[in-house]
Amino acid sequence: MFDFRFFLYFFDCFSAVFCTFAPMKTDKRKIVFIVNPISGTKSKEGLPQLIEKTLDAEKFEWSIVKTEYAGHAAEIATQCAKDGIDICVAVGGDGTVNEVARSLVHTQTALGIVPSGSGNGLARHLCLPMSMKGALKMINEAHIESFDYGLINGQPFFCTCGMGFDAYVSLKFANSGKRGLSTYAKLVLQEGIRYQPERYTVTFKDEQGDHAYEAFLIACANAAQYGNNTYIAPQASMQDGLLDVIIIDDVKVAGRPKLLTELFTKTLRNNRHAKIFRTTKLHIHRESEGAIHYDGDPMMAGTDFDIELKPLGLRAITNPKKIEDPAKPNAVMNTISKVLR
Repeated sequence: MFDFRFFLYFFDCFSAVFCTFAPMKTDKRKIVFIVNPISGTKSKEGLPQLIEKTLDAEKFEWSIVKTEYAGHAAEIATQCAKDGIDICVAVGGDGTVNEVARSLVHTQTALGIVPSGSGNGLARHLCLPMSMKGALKMINEAHIESFDYGLINGQPFFCTCGMGFDAYVSLKFANSGKRGLSTYAKLVLQEGIRYQPERYTVTFKDEQGDHAYEAFLIACANAAQYGNNTYIAPQASMQDGLLDVIIIDDVKVAGRPKLLTELFTKTLRNNRHAKIFRTTKLHIHRESEGAIHYDGDPMMAGTDFDIELKPLGLRAITNPKKIEDPAKPNAVMNTISKVLR
């Protein structure tokens, strides 16, 4: 005869043994914070305590990894994507954000940002708070959208890439040994007077023929700004499947202060020296080697560049109330722009 009490006793023993060895399942999302300890001007010493206080422990499990050398953030993020980490948070400047983001494209791991640099271009475009605590609160919201990104000769960028005056100043800024908006603004004003334009040939994928320009700069924008609220492409969107290509022609020295003012007042499109195109792919040839930049990171490069847009390849945390910066000039900015015309 079947003894039901014996069955229950055996079942209890088996369950106890099984539970000892079987891992507990969790629905918590896993987050890895990739911290660049030397980027920007903000101290990151109190970050672990701030995460502990701010992040919802019922929703997330988290860990911190500090970078030790250039390119380390990209290596860590690549491993995170392989390990199925839900969110990889870049804690640093635009260079750190680029390293992490380029390792996450076309994966299920989302990018988060705690902005700690001098420009914070992508964080600003995604309407993220500039304070660490505010950015962590936004990670708690975990509102994730898909965004476009660009390639320049195979190198991913998420805000802008370009050549000419902006790349020249970026290289000067990187070599200055000083960070911050005041240093950058000083360089812009100093170099803006004596910079000599270059000659470029631009070929757009969706147009016939080549176009030659004597240009002050050429910028390819996926997002609206360089960083520091400097708007090179106020109408750019990271979800429209297009690059905004801005070509500033040989603007005379007397007109450059107006041009630079319009970068900060979101009114560049009103400048008669600015030609703005939208495309998915282009080729740029210049006569000599020189500086280029991608996401504010300058480097010396050659004479030919293939630039293209990759649609919706990056998953990233953004502000659920305002996904992208609309970059609309307010009344004061419009007045300033009109006075300077």
